[in-house]
Amino acid sequence: MNYFLSRSTQQSIWNLAGVYGLAFVLGLVTGWFWLVMALTSTAVAVWHYRKLWHVLCRLARRQRFRLPDGRGLWAELESQLHRRQNESRQRRARLLAMVRAYRRAFAALPDGIVILDRDLGITWFNESATRLLGLRYPRDLGARFTNLVRNPRVIDWLAGRQTDEPLLDVPMPSDERSRLSLRLVDYDNGEWLLVVRDVSKLMHLEQVRRDFVANVSHELRTPLTVIHGYLDMIEPEDLPQHAAMLLEMRRQSQRMAQLVEDLLTLSRLEARTDAGDDTVAIEPLLDSLRREGDALSQGRHRIRVTGGCGANLVGSAKDLHSAFSNLLGNAIRYTPDGGEIDLACARDAHGELRVSVRDTGQGIPRQHLPRITERFYRVSPSRSRENGGTGLGLAIVKHVLNLHQARLEIESEPGRGSTFTCVFPANRVRGDQPDRHRPTR
Repeated sequence: MNYFLSRSTQQSIWNLAGVYGLAFVLGLVTGWFWLVMALTSTAVAVWHYRKLWHVLCRLARRQRFRLPDGRGLWAELESQLHRRQNESRQRRARLLAMVRAYRRAFAALPDGIVILDRDLGITWFNESATRLLGLRYPRDLGARFTNLVRNPRVIDWLAGRQTDEPLLDVPMPSDERSRLSLRLVDYDNGEWLLVVRDVSKLMHLEQVRRDFVANVSHELRTPLTVIHGYLDMIEPEDLPQHAAMLLEMRRQSQRMAQLVEDLLTLSRLEARTDAGDDTVAIEPLLDSLRREGDALSQGRHRIRVTGGCGANLVGSAKDLHSAFSNLLGNAIRYTPDGGEIDLACARDAHGELRVSVRDTGQGIPRQHLPRITERFYRVSPSRSRENGGTGLGLAIVKHVLNLHQARLEIESEPGRGSTFTCVFPANRVRGDQPDRHRPTR
């Protein structure tokens, strides 16, 4: 603790002592001691209140304090206020320079940046947003974004506040031939950052790639059919010395034909933007898949349908059958003989429909799960080829689920098996109510 008084405090005490000393002498000389002391105290109080009122007025008016000429506590107070004002002014200047620098950086970005409030009102946007979205400054400030960009896909996407996946292939308002991608970022309490990017060149290259894959697949289909037909005409028993070679050629030609079919299926799915509006009964579909699985397994596995839900899905029956069939085919391929495979459907408390395929197979290591739905990605290339897989099954599943606004959840543990669950949103489900007492698998 500091027991020494500052110079300003000492100066004020000496000044006050001098005033009261003069008042003491004057009171003794005049004979009005108490009156002189009272008048002196009143004058001192009035002077201090006047100084306090002066400081408060300057603070209220946000006036700048100057360095005082005198000494004492009031001079020290004004000196401290002057120093704090200078520091605050410098800090405000630095912050303003930073804000201006950030705004210049945002304005220079080739991507459009739009800041939205909790009601999707436009707070700020850069010049690229003007070029890409047709926004005008300052006319569109405060306007609701969905009132200016009236694309139904954009409106539905923003209504769901979907920050996990960007919205792709959105036509530019001023040029239908140009394509945009939109990404929504939750960066502050109730405020959103919308990033708009011109992906016209990328979409064109992607279309060229899809067309190339589709054309090559179509061209390969005919020669593969011819090769496979001639191989079927040759019986291995007629050429016993080449029997093993003929069987391997048949197997590989069948695998190539399946690969071509999967590539064509992917190209067809990529070219579509909606899943359709068929009403698909899930339980009969799972029963049909079970019969197909029994035929493919040839009695090597126990395949069951459990957890009936009695619900229907709005979508494409053909695509859903393809997705579930790929999941079931993978379960049969990678489950040892004697294993169990369960097909199940149930609705959760949120009204979502969960269709799952559970097996007791080899399982998938955790590090492979994030990339398991990529094209031609294999956990074990040699094992996949031995089992006849093309590496496209889960990619087809992902594309089908995307068309149905669904998602794929994967749970797997090496040595214990895997569970692939297709989760469909409640707005695509018809029929049965949510099953709040669904058994845990």
